[in-house]
Amino acid sequence: MISRIKLMTGAIALAALMGTSCRETHFANSSKAKKAANAKVGAPPLKWKEHWFEHDLTVTRTFYDNNAAVYYDDNMSRDVIWPNKVISNAWAYVKSTYGNFGDSTRLYVIFHKVVNGKLGGGHPASYFDGSHDYRNVIDCGLDDWTNPSGQQIGMPIHEIGHIVCGASHGVKGSPSDALWGDSKFMEIFIYDVYLHIGYESEAAKVFREMQNKYDTFPRANTQWFKNWFYPIYNQHGKAAVLNKYFELLAKYYPKKNGNEFDHDLNWGEFVHFWSGAAGVNLKEQATAAFGWNNKTEAQFVAAQKAFPQILY
Repeated sequence: MISRIKLMTGAIALAALMGTSCRETHFANSSKAKKAANAKVGAPPLKWKEHWFEHDLTVTRTFYDNNAAVYYDDNMSRDVIWPNKVISNAWAYVKSTYGNFGDSTRLYVIFHKVVNGKLGGGHPASYFDGSHDYRNVIDCGLDDWTNPSGQQIGMPIHEIGHIVCGASHGVKGSPSDALWGDSKFMEIFIYDVYLHIGYESEAAKVFREMQNKYDTFPRANTQWFKNWFYPIYNQHGKAAVLNKYFELLAKYYPKKNGNEFDHDLNWGEFVHFWSGAAGVNLKEQATAAFGWNNKTEAQFVAAQKAFPQILY
């Protein structure tokens, strides 16, 4: 069972409106080439009955292509069309960067307009989850979806990031969550996705805001983005290094039931696997970002012995 994800706050909610986009057309009105391409994967269902958490509505498909199937509840305005392009482009980018997620054909996206305080917030599910019919799903609710800005664009991309964390390279689970929590990886993930779907100015806003973003874990005044993720991202391959981390975990970290991570990482393992992804020893970077003590050192040395395949 997946966990409910809280509403995002802070810099990740800062994305501004990039501009108006053209209304997406249904494949029935598209070119013959697009019809043929769509026929290869088939049409998603027109209606979908929710059956998770407090969700029990029947939602209606309002758009689909070979990357996304977008569903609205009855309270959503059909004039809100920007998610079509944004979600399709984001999922296409995720597939090209992080590989397949099951058949990886489409991301199923449900949008709710919050009415009387109901169905707010967002959560993900992956193709591993029977609770969401074994589809890659994000389910998001806000009281306003008018423009691709703030939480309106940030929330769905945030939830896509959880699918990346929890279902990459054929393995279920996110053993890093115990260390980075709900949102720390999402900061660099959203930044990178914005850069690749035409929201460069919003990525720049996230970057600027992150220079003054502090967390209390693993110690007071930790700056995850500024002192850990961005230096690794910027110096060691951009999105390729992010994917490499998940790739190495999927290949080498202990599993149960064949394709499910057995337990969470400790800090030494975390730094060891990120070092493998970057191709350099990141102990110094980790010390600057998180601090270092005898326990971390022992874990790091143990991780190097336990996973000698991780080279740097």
